[in-house]
Amino acid sequence: MRFLAIAAMLIAITGCSKPAEPAKNQTVAAPEVGPHKGIDRSHKGEAAPAALFKNPDGGEISIAKFKGVPVLVNLWATWCAPCVKELPTLDKLAKSHRDDGALGVVAISQDSGDQTGVVAFLKNLNVTDLGAYHDADMKLSGALGPDTVLPTTLLYDANGKEVWRYVGDLDWTSPEAAKLLSEAGAPAAAAKG
Repeated sequence: MRFLAIAAMLIAITGCSKPAEPAKNQTVAAPEVGPHKGIDRSHKGEAAPAALFKNPDGGEISIAKFKGVPVLVNLWATWCAPCVKELPTLDKLAKSHRDDGALGVVAISQDSGDQTGVVAFLKNLNVTDLGAYHDADMKLSGALGPDTVLPTTLLYDANGKEVWRYVGDLDWTSPEAAKLLSEAGAPAAAAKG
């Protein structure tokens, strides 16, 4: 029990990352603030990985399904405190584009458990506009590279090409996020209020 309390405290004060050579579903904590946090444009122009993950209905899907519209892809996990912190702002962003179709917002859980756990977690957080996308085998984060830190958010343009990656948590309804989203012609969230 003491170990769980210590682990929970460590997760709360750190970001979340995968080791360079991870075993299946193995993750380790890494500092939230550090040289890796922020914008990364080194993969600009690369096509989205073809890795399959589960859609909210449990069927298989890939990022290619969203081609034709800019899409913001967020990799997160229930045990990652910075991930959980930003989920409500991603939910607001998704809600602001629910009817206009100008931006897809896809938050993909990297939890190794069952998809029903992801559904319950989002419901408990009152996250209603993000679907329960799930990648229990971490195929997508694995395809993005062994140093993918959680949370990582990627913006793909309407042609499925990467614009940038943002490593770490961000308020996706903030002016900084609006400026970043505009780089792919993606409109920002409606004004906070």
